[in-house]
Amino acid sequence: MLEEYRSKRDFSRTREPAPADGRSGGGSLRFVVQKHAARRLHYDFRLELDGVLKSWAVPKGPSADPKEKRLAVHVEDHPLEYATFEGVIAHGNYGGGQVIVWDTGAYSPDEGGLSFGHKEESEERMRADLERGKLSFTLRGRKLKGSWTLVRTSRNPKDWLLIKHRDEHVDTEHDLVDQDRSVQSGLTLEDLKEGRLPEPASGGAALSALGTPGDFPARMKPMLARTADRPFSHPDWLFEPKLDGHRVLAFIQDGNVTLLSRNGNDLTSAVPMIVQELEAQPEGELVLDGELVALDSEGHPNFGLLQQTMQLEPRAVDRPAEDASLAYYPFDVLHVDGRDLRRVPLFKRKEVLGRALIGGDHVRQVEYIDGEGETFYRAASELGLEGMVAKKRDSIYEPGRRSASWLKVKGVREQELVIGGYTPGTGSRASTFGSLMVGYHDNGVLKYAGRVGSGFDARSLKSLRASLDSISADASPFAPDPEVDAAGAAWVRPVLVARVKFAEWTHADRLRAPVFLGLRTDVDAGSVTRSVEETVTLDGGPAPAPGWRGGAPATAQWDHPPQAVDDVPALLEQLSGKQDKLLLTVSGHRIGLTNLNKALWPETGAGGPYTKRDLVRHYLETSDHLLPHLKDRPLTFTRYPNGIHEGSFYQKHSDLKRPEFVETVRLYSSHNEGDGDFIMANNLPTLVWLAQLASIELHPWLSRVTPFPDAAHLPTTFTGSKEAIDASVLNYPDFIVFDLDPYIYSGKEKSGDEPELNRRAFSKTVEVARELKDILDQLSLSSFIKTSGKTGLHIYVPVLRQYGYPVTRSTCQLIGRFLMQHLPQDVTMEWTVSKRAGKIFLDHNQNVRTKNMASIYSLRPAPNAPVSTPLRWEELDRVYPTDFTIETTPERLREAGDLWAGILAAKHDLRRLLEEAV
Repeated sequence: MLEEYRSKRDFSRTREPAPADGRSGGGSLRFVVQKHAARRLHYDFRLELDGVLKSWAVPKGPSADPKEKRLAVHVEDHPLEYATFEGVIAHGNYGGGQVIVWDTGAYSPDEGGLSFGHKEESEERMRADLERGKLSFTLRGRKLKGSWTLVRTSRNPKDWLLIKHRDEHVDTEHDLVDQDRSVQSGLTLEDLKEGRLPEPASGGAALSALGTPGDFPARMKPMLARTADRPFSHPDWLFEPKLDGHRVLAFIQDGNVTLLSRNGNDLTSAVPMIVQELEAQPEGELVLDGELVALDSEGHPNFGLLQQTMQLEPRAVDRPAEDASLAYYPFDVLHVDGRDLRRVPLFKRKEVLGRALIGGDHVRQVEYIDGEGETFYRAASELGLEGMVAKKRDSIYEPGRRSASWLKVKGVREQELVIGGYTPGTGSRASTFGSLMVGYHDNGVLKYAGRVGSGFDARSLKSLRASLDSISADASPFAPDPEVDAAGAAWVRPVLVARVKFAEWTHADRLRAPVFLGLRTDVDAGSVTRSVEETVTLDGGPAPAPGWRGGAPATAQWDHPPQAVDDVPALLEQLSGKQDKLLLTVSGHRIGLTNLNKALWPETGAGGPYTKRDLVRHYLETSDHLLPHLKDRPLTFTRYPNGIHEGSFYQKHSDLKRPEFVETVRLYSSHNEGDGDFIMANNLPTLVWLAQLASIELHPWLSRVTPFPDAAHLPTTFTGSKEAIDASVLNYPDFIVFDLDPYIYSGKEKSGDEPELNRRAFSKTVEVARELKDILDQLSLSSFIKTSGKTGLHIYVPVLRQYGYPVTRSTCQLIGRFLMQHLPQDVTMEWTVSKRAGKIFLDHNQNVRTKNMASIYSLRPAPNAPVSTPLRWEELDRVYPTDFTIETTPERLREAGDLWAGILAAKHDLRRLLEEAV
């Protein structure tokens, strides 16, 4: 069935998947919709059937309005592996363009009833419907939900119509295609066009590389969290809300679902709506860990409401309205289709969960954020949530263990306590009770903790009294205690567990201001101890690591611009006069500016002259976008005190007295045969100070002094010897850089001169850059492009810091040679200048620790004050380096923003590429 698919593709030139065995596991049938920017934008609608994806091209995309009948052209079958394909199909190949997974999920034929979880039955029904030319099916996707139909037209057997059936998921006000992000990677087609690529497709066959083979577990104990004494931020941790409910493990095998509470109680029959959605999951085998909650009218988890709802007698799907509030929030996946994932790092398990789980009205994946725990905690508190859970990104799953790799941070203190008795009630409580007497186990005895008299309503008072009457006892279960002995209480067997929130423990080990939250039917009373011993005190951080500074990560600015502490427009206003000297106050620091009227760039026919004032203004105007790309990187700056034609000198570490705001890093330099202090431009005052020194060019290293978040395993000792810095994080770059310099002469150059900027040379450089991008696309490597500010182009590929400069340089060289094979007449890597003539020189030796590339937004010492400027790949044919100057950059930033703002978030795993090369 896939012969046509194979015949249209050369798998040596496209990363589209070659067909494999053609079958998937049990569970439900899958569907996928891929948004595809080929010659024309369209949506590929695909339904799994008989081991392939039956496919239709929908030019306008699906519509949730039944009046919209969307043309769907039946095309060749695709392999099941295609369901997770995202990326770029190189130009010149069939379907060349960008592809994202716009939506995915499970589906079932729906005429005659649904058959989610029963693949063979579903396929038999779909097979017959396909033959007769009318398919009716229910989709459970992230964007597409409810019942739909595909109907073959009479005019052409390849032309079908995709139509939404009328049901609760009809939407006539919103256009579905306005939702433009991938449900798999979160990227848009525009992201792909600009060079940011997803990781290679990681569903289907690639899941077999995760975890280890393992039998489907019948049951498992959940991993538990310890308690932290305060919220914190750290790039090695992720943070998710702490939901107020019951911990539940879900075991799904071939459409059969079992839900077990923390202590092993079977809750399956109590939550049929949740079970129904879990039965529809497309994976044949899944084990999920999550929280069962009841949502109140505002959508907040409510433990009391959960207690009321769960006490209802189990019934069929037509349970009372309270059941509609129940929801299951999975936050982890432990087993997928024969693979045990418990020793897979948490962040990978989260990725698998996002791909494997299809949410619905009652099953919803827990959202999380990386690094910013304090911000997340404040937001959770404002929403009225119970708190948050912090989890180490690389933590494994430890069943039954209360691990310091997971930390819960609560907005209030809580404790599970055993009910040992109750005091008589008065007034309106005369028929129930006044307060519960509670305690915890300590060295084999039940130790008294106090009375809980608030938090009850009429229903819970009555229900609890009935439960207490059924377990009455003649004697106190508590250890001897004066307060207990004088209580005049009624005693009960210590088998019920209450969940209680309170202000604090008193010196007498009593609860202060306790409030009853509900019963914990999922907790064994015999296991209840005082949890104060579980608390982790975060002095110095939850997991000490190099660079950790108290409650904030050492890389607080990771992928975020520095917080604005200056009114830049006000500073620019002060700079707008004609005075030659000025005392400027920046971030509270007074910086003296001199020679502001000195021309650094001479006048040309295109503009100028440009003065030191213009230099200072440029770095002020670009500071919000520039500083994140300079932060924590040793800097080489080039000073032109008398202008670009009057000589210059490099500086890495200065003998001048540096202001206190200038941050430095001390490191070993082979050139100086010793240690020296290297300047870093980590703040706005430093940027202004550098401009005062007439530092026109800024050359940051490709590596950083800070290890987080992807190099915590690397040392941060940079001094003493070459061996020390070679082993350190500074020898591990964030990027591979491809420097494309045209050696195509205009004919006007003097003998021995470098080629000047000319249209023919730049056009050829663009052509080579596009071919290089095609190669990088097929390697699934994100690529970001900028003008050099002179004649060429720079292409940056962000990579995880797993390999040092020698490996990234060799990788650049390897890809460069591959590029030369594609364009032998146009590309050279020759070091002899005379042999470069007429070609584009790819300089792979820029990937060396001591080499320097002009930063984005750096000015260059060339006529008309050009600026090294990030570009969109799609605009390459419309721009020319002279378009980006000291005059045009402010408007460019207002229009486009920083096109490289997310560059460090687009890193890829170079290990995968190198393993494939071997």
